[in-house]
Amino acid sequence: MLIGVPAETAAGETRVSVTPETAKKLVAQGHAVVVQSGAGLAASVTDAAYEAAGAQITDAAGAFAAEVVLKVRAPSDAEASLLKPGAVVVGMLNPFDAAGLQRLATAGATAFALEAAPRTTRAQSMDVLSSQANIAGYKAVMIAADTYQRFFPMLMTAAGTVKAARVVVLGVGVAGLQAIATAKRLGAVIEASDVRPSVKEQVESLGGKFIEVSYDTDEEKEAAVGVGGYAKPMPASWLARQQAEVAKRVAQADVVISTALIPGRAAPTLVTEAMVKSMKPGSVIVDIAAGKGPDGVGGNCPLTETDRTVVKHGVTLVGETNLPAQVAADASALYARNVLDFLKLILPKEGGLKIDLEDDIVAACRMTQDGQVTRK
Repeated sequence: MLIGVPAETAAGETRVSVTPETAKKLVAQGHAVVVQSGAGLAASVTDAAYEAAGAQITDAAGAFAAEVVLKVRAPSDAEASLLKPGAVVVGMLNPFDAAGLQRLATAGATAFALEAAPRTTRAQSMDVLSSQANIAGYKAVMIAADTYQRFFPMLMTAAGTVKAARVVVLGVGVAGLQAIATAKRLGAVIEASDVRPSVKEQVESLGGKFIEVSYDTDEEKEAAVGVGGYAKPMPASWLARQQAEVAKRVAQADVVISTALIPGRAAPTLVTEAMVKSMKPGSVIVDIAAGKGPDGVGGNCPLTETDRTVVKHGVTLVGETNLPAQVAADASALYARNVLDFLKLILPKEGGLKIDLEDDIVAACRMTQDGQVTRK
């Protein structure tokens, strides 16, 4: 198969879908790989490195003319027009973007959105949400440490003792766990909150303290279990108690990292304006849910501004929406391996394209085929 790797054109996107490591493996499997010139430069990968791995360098039209096109972000209108009818497109295509999926269907593409892969043991190696959220959690803490005007660790010096920073992590998924681990390595004192009681042991194993809120009804307990590794919206009664408990911790925090997202829904509000007002001057909030709040603004905090760092009520709010792109080399390396593992399901060793809808991963990721949006 001819596999094309276009350069990403979305604003601020620095990642690339194939690295020399995965290009070499694809070539070894008998595929031809063409890479748009400069596609990997922002991720510290040169055209020469791709050529050494056996790939050929081409232009945008050449990359999009391939039988299989590998992307990080969904193709734009202009990019979709370059696709061949019947081309396979694999990437983070946003299963909830109806217009984007229709665009691919109209172009005649068979599209696979890797974010839709089920969270099962078998699908772990192609779980793009986890691989990229892991990087987002790390980078969020590094940005917080750079923005915060004090040390993270406790220091005992001849000039006196400096207290350790207090970090509160809201949402203990993959990003939250990595944020806890990174903040701990930097010497901070960490507390974390999540709707799922099952994550308490994970938080404590990383050196954090879990903020516990009781579950008083069967409805609250059922919602707390979550579905498929994701949290579910919690009843208002529980949220009120959690908000009161979290508010006490946020008022004492130096840094807040908020990571709570619910697929297909607006990000929940975890840090209210009143909480921001209660924080100490110079405190920092890094809102990983930036741009995903109600109506596409805000995030886990309504004061967050998309892709901007602002100061409100003396608190710095960081609203970066693509943190993995700020660690482009490693983010690309992990993403490219996710893509490679998915391709094994649709490009078997026998050769040719095989779309087996009996395979739960293939069926879940398929978004368009034969001119139709197939996502259920």
